[in-house]
Amino acid sequence: MDSSKPQYSLRRVGHPFTKDYQVYFERNADKIAVSPFHDIPLHHDEARNVFNMVVEVPRWTNAKFEISRGKSMNPITQDTLDGNPRFTRSCFPYKGYIWNYGALPQTWEDPHYTDPDTDAKGDNDPIDACEIGRAIAKTGDVKQVKILGVLGLLDEGETDWKLIVIDVTDPLADKLHDISDVEKHLPGLLDATRDWFRIYMVPNGYPPNEYALEGKFMDKAYALKVVKECSEAWRRLVHGKVEKGGISLHNTTLSGTPGKLDPKDVGLPTDENLSPAPVPQELEEWFYVDRERLEDDKKLVHGDDSLCITLDLA
Repeated sequence: MDSSKPQYSLRRVGHPFTKDYQVYFERNADKIAVSPFHDIPLHHDEARNVFNMVVEVPRWTNAKFEISRGKSMNPITQDTLDGNPRFTRSCFPYKGYIWNYGALPQTWEDPHYTDPDTDAKGDNDPIDACEIGRAIAKTGDVKQVKILGVLGLLDEGETDWKLIVIDVTDPLADKLHDISDVEKHLPGLLDATRDWFRIYMVPNGYPPNEYALEGKFMDKAYALKVVKECSEAWRRLVHGKVEKGGISLHNTTLSGTPGKLDPKDVGLPTDENLSPAPVPQELEEWFYVDRERLEDDKKLVHGDDSLCITLDLA
């Protein structure tokens, strides 16, 4: 397949930065609706270990877009926090997300399974990916990436793997083959990634996140094993072998699955591509998180934002 030609088009409904915003996917080859969770293949080129990644949040942006588990055909929507569209706050020295952030399709972190290495159950989402190439992506892009390693986050007590990946067309892709190459060619990026995930919810009054495996970035071989496990979990989910909870299994390509729909019966909305709604003032605020106090203060509870100093970016 020619990765230079987009295989999917988007149908965007509503204004970005509102609860009504939805991004649906259409396969260009035959103009049928597809689910970015279930229909887009995990592998772009399995023999070469090239994977598809669905971009949810472009680098340097704050709006927390994600593949919707519960809506039919799993459009990308904006997550909510306290009933409002969620924006991840900028923490010194970062602005928004520091990579192109998204997920690998046809994977699922099983909330019924306790991982022996993390001693925690999965977070019920497709596995997350941080794409570290130089280009800034767009929400809904489907990138072809290779996997370099993985970090095990414990987010509110759940296993939440964070893959480190790079677009195969990036100028550095030929030099990055494993997690050690990232430190060699991009020194400091892995430390910044670990720090970012530890503190990113502190401005919202949450305690800092913890890590499995002592916060160590695991290598490519380990990461591929995790992806395989999450792919097998997704396969059990989509075939109805485990409790799906609130997850929509609707798809248009997976014959023999309980959620299979006839593509002719799935109507895609017109692409509106509307202008974004005004964003909250806090997007112009920058939070300084006291890392030393994070280590010292083990009693921080939800609602305590005393570890932050607010700075104005405007």
